[in-house]
Amino acid sequence: MDITQFNPATHRIGDVQLADKVYLITGAAGAIGSALALALGKLGATIILVDVNQKGLDRVYDLMIEATCPTPANLVLDMATAGPEQYVELADVISSEFGRLDGIVHCAVEAGTLTPLSQYPLDTWSKAMLVNLNAPYMLTRSCIDLLKQADDAPVVFSTSDVARQGRAYWGIYSITGHAIEGMAAIWADELETNTPVRFNTIDPGPVRSGFRARIYPGEVAKDQPAPETVVPAYLYLLTEPVTGIALQAVQQ
Repeated sequence: MDITQFNPATHRIGDVQLADKVYLITGAAGAIGSALALALGKLGATIILVDVNQKGLDRVYDLMIEATCPTPANLVLDMATAGPEQYVELADVISSEFGRLDGIVHCAVEAGTLTPLSQYPLDTWSKAMLVNLNAPYMLTRSCIDLLKQADDAPVVFSTSDVARQGRAYWGIYSITGHAIEGMAAIWADELETNTPVRFNTIDPGPVRSGFRARIYPGEVAKDQPAPETVVPAYLYLLTEPVTGIALQAVQQ
């Protein structure tokens, strides 16, 4: 994957219209997932909101309805326990209920713990492997045939700087991030010439979120950019004909 720096502040959404488009967002109750869902909804897209957090999904649903977005669909899914059959069923439901799928954005993540690798808790390791790597693979694989029917079908994986450069104590979060970068590169190489499916990754950089607060409990949240500031970077990957790139959002 070619690493490409991107300043979200310089990107103008312009006249992008996404009416009739259907996108699925995992981690949709989180900071970036919810901000992106609202932005896409305001542009006319129908969003399938996927998260383990029912209350969080309800909050995002209400925000989208208040903003007069197309009615989203809420799906509570625990990616730490879901098996292949559930992802196949999900793809079947999307096909029957919506008749199409125009893209997937993977925002769901399990941070794990900042611990020396030799002392890493095995239960934490296993859960993060399921959420961060197995689930995105199974979900994307189950939806590939549906995505191939679209005119343009971007698949975006959210990663981080430690997914591109190993760093002490980041353990399974860094390891699964490296694997996601590799998986996206392979899929991009396999499908870029004969299908409409595009694969890219994005390191959104630090944003104000519950995820970051858990990792850096002493940090002042208001000093970090709001999640809405990185939405243009995601919109770029969703709407521009690019594939096989590792986007790095640079806040300036």
